[in-house]
Amino acid sequence: MFDKDIEFSAHEDYFTLKEDYTTPIKLNIPEWYKKLDHTILNKTVKGCMPFLDTLTSGYLLKTPQDFYLRHNVDNKDQEGREFKDSFQTFGLFNCDNILHAKSINLNSGFDTHSIKQLEGSPSVDKNKNLPFYKILNPWKIKTAKGYSCLFVPPLNNSDDRFSIIPGIVDTDTFPNEINFPIIINGDKYPVLETTIKKGTPYVQIIPFKRESWKMTLKPSKQKDIQQSRLFYGLKILNIYKDKYWKKKSWK
Repeated sequence: MFDKDIEFSAHEDYFTLKEDYTTPIKLNIPEWYKKLDHTILNKTVKGCMPFLDTLTSGYLLKTPQDFYLRHNVDNKDQEGREFKDSFQTFGLFNCDNILHAKSINLNSGFDTHSIKQLEGSPSVDKNKNLPFYKILNPWKIKTAKGYSCLFVPPLNNSDDRFSIIPGIVDTDTFPNEINFPIIINGDKYPVLETTIKKGTPYVQIIPFKRESWKMTLKPSKQKDIQQSRLFYGLKILNIYKDKYWKKKSWK
């Protein structure tokens, strides 16, 4: 069986910097997970293959520069005008500071979305009723014909300050860079002043084949229920991994 190919390309001025390349997300497994023990007497999430699959499936995008975030912080400028929000960029995409910015033509590295675009969504409240920032991604993504990509925050390993708004793009036909609106975690940080450092993991990319599906609903037979109870009654370590789980390859 041949591997499916996913291609990431960026402007040569950015690409030749050899910084923050897209990688298989399996290279970003958190340290706390690696340190877990899993035994018959001490079962942990390290023995849960569905959880491991969330940490290892797909590819990882990292922030291409520093972003200084001052979100919902009351302040005034020299003329006394009040403001509560700013998102400053540093490094590669700052047109004032970098030689290649004009040739890359990525403006300042971010854009914004009006809250009206998500009016009524819980995301508006979480973002403290402020505009949504959108991080401009330097990478174009190309998949084989018939394949799309699911874009989500890194599953079970996301930054606690912010997350992207998930989406699906038909990357076999869409020819441009895909940019990512983000939501600030206002539930945990009602006021936030921080720097999102260059190289911060922020997008997990999971390619999938577009197929048509038809849903069926039916009752379970008694023997199926008994088999399910038997499965969960077994005290065998790694039974799902050894009997049912299928290994995936991401490289």
